[in-house]
Amino acid sequence: MTNGYLTLTEAAQELGVHYMTAYRYVRTGRLPARQVGGEWQIEPADLARFREQAPGPFRGAPVLGAPVLGAPVRPGLKARRGQLEARLVAGDEPGSWALIEAVLATGTKPDESLLELVAPAMRSIGAHWQRGELSIADEHRASAVSARLIARLGSRFGRRGVKRGTVVLAAPAGELHGLPVSIGANLLRWRGFNVVELGADTPPEALVEAVANEAGSDGGPLAVGIVSTLTGQQPSVESSVSEVHRAHPGVPVLLGGAAVVDASQARRLGADVYTGKRGDVLVDTLEAITERRH
Repeated sequence: MTNGYLTLTEAAQELGVHYMTAYRYVRTGRLPARQVGGEWQIEPADLARFREQAPGPFRGAPVLGAPVLGAPVRPGLKARRGQLEARLVAGDEPGSWALIEAVLATGTKPDESLLELVAPAMRSIGAHWQRGELSIADEHRASAVSARLIARLGSRFGRRGVKRGTVVLAAPAGELHGLPVSIGANLLRWRGFNVVELGADTPPEALVEAVANEAGSDGGPLAVGIVSTLTGQQPSVESSVSEVHRAHPGVPVLLGGAAVVDASQARRLGADVYTGKRGDVLVDTLEAITERRH
């Protein structure tokens, strides 16, 4: 605490959220703060009021699919999650898409539909599979339908005009889950970024090549984002990070996903920035990098 004010880091610790989540609260005006010498300062009384007004307890950094604290889920959307989950497990792609279109028609934004509907439904299906309540065939069928839904939603995330910068996004070699990469890519496109989406099981040399291909475009890529959701892939993640750093030392490497526990683990794996387990935190991190660059 400085002169009676909390730093943004201290406020994040008080709330039990990721630093970039607290930064988003400030950026969107939900958490009052002042900027002194490039550092955000927050009055303890303002933090207390924010804690009281925000829905739900602050129990830790948000996870993929959880609603953003301070931004309550639209009425009826929670019920829609269960309906979508049932249709995904049944392999009902037309029914799943009809449900998403109905949700969008109520005013739900495409990014909200991913973060508050599709991602939580898939996370719930994965939890049921881990508990033995669904077969691997059920889980794969639901994943296949989800992939097609996310692809169909993709056209709604494109934004016209000058792009805010390029991000290379991928899952490391051996990581077979491409859905988190697709979700992150769509969210970045929604916020005006250009994304080189490499998908799942991307070898280090492919990451290095993708960065090199973008090196001459508008100052080169802003960052490389690596998404890891499977435990036991740490050697592959570390290899990808080190190869990008070796070949392109000026490009920051961002690391997040369900398999990355916290910022300490991300640093041990060589990453420059930890982006948590939610796609919107990845977006906020890139926005902060963009602001610093300009």
